[in-house]
Amino acid sequence: MFRRFCLFLLILTALPSSVRAGALSLAANRPESDSAVAAQLESVRAAGLALASAGFRLSTANAALCDRLEPGHGIQLHRIDQYPLAARAAVRAHFRFAGATAVAGVVPGSPAEQAGVRADDTVLAFGPVAVPPASDGPPSTVGLVALWQGVAALPPTAPIRIDLLRDGAPLTVTVTPIPACRTRYELLFTPALEASANGEMVQISTGYTDRFGDELVLAVLAHELAHNILRHRDRLKAVGAEFGMLSGFGRNMGFFRQAELQADTLAVHLLARAGYPADLASRFRQHPVARARSGMFQSPSHPQWRDRLRVALAEEARIAANGPGAPFVAERDAPLTGDWRPLVPKP
Repeated sequence: MFRRFCLFLLILTALPSSVRAGALSLAANRPESDSAVAAQLESVRAAGLALASAGFRLSTANAALCDRLEPGHGIQLHRIDQYPLAARAAVRAHFRFAGATAVAGVVPGSPAEQAGVRADDTVLAFGPVAVPPASDGPPSTVGLVALWQGVAALPPTAPIRIDLLRDGAPLTVTVTPIPACRTRYELLFTPALEASANGEMVQISTGYTDRFGDELVLAVLAHELAHNILRHRDRLKAVGAEFGMLSGFGRNMGFFRQAELQADTLAVHLLARAGYPADLASRFRQHPVARARSGMFQSPSHPQWRDRLRVALAEEARIAANGPGAPFVAERDAPLTGDWRPLVPKP
């Protein structure tokens, strides 16, 4: 699915509505208020780390399929200026910010964890990439996105020196990354079912995790990553496909359905390559919420539920017989044709 969203870098970049509404205000300075704020922030951190860990696993396990790579280091970054002004004092204290940028979390087993990077370390320098100073204005992700883009452009396996502050003491570590598909994973805190990919970002809402659970939501992540690997957004633009309300009408519908079915197909193989359960995609398609979204509640730009389930089941059977492959990856430089019907297995 392709929609424009605000850019929030690597999780922890949006806050629950209760926090946005001012729950972080500590004006009363009551101990129980401090505890409630800490619990909320740790809940956000945990949700972000779960998504980052899944994204790291998918991106590194499938790096061989990606022609756009980044260093897979496993560090989640956040910046003080991404948070609301009224919340910054509480955020600074809880996450121990001693500068503009800090480590929100570290993916277990990642190169960063092996190098000794810890959550709440303040980042002073990230290899040759400058760490922008914090802005004093309204919440902004400009500095965060600039930092991610700079680090993502580094050689995917070259060691990276990172200068940190931990509890006020300077510390330098060297992280030796592993290749990863160039994609950042972002969590949007909303009960709506929202997921998107724009070529270098995958964003998914907490509405998905709330309804489908941590395991089945992996099918959504893999689907969106498949869009990025197959360069669908660029290819849709190249053929003049219209996004938004017009995506399900006329010639647009064929282009979008072709892209969706290609992503559905490749996603099953991405999950298998990452070692996830073989039937994850089909179980996601058979979930009551997924079925309920079909029919009159579904955008005509997307294939019908039964067609997508047939794709998942067919690819799962193919992988069981022959192992995971790389469907459509060799075609990612070719124009979309809009011919989507042959992509649906016959009943």
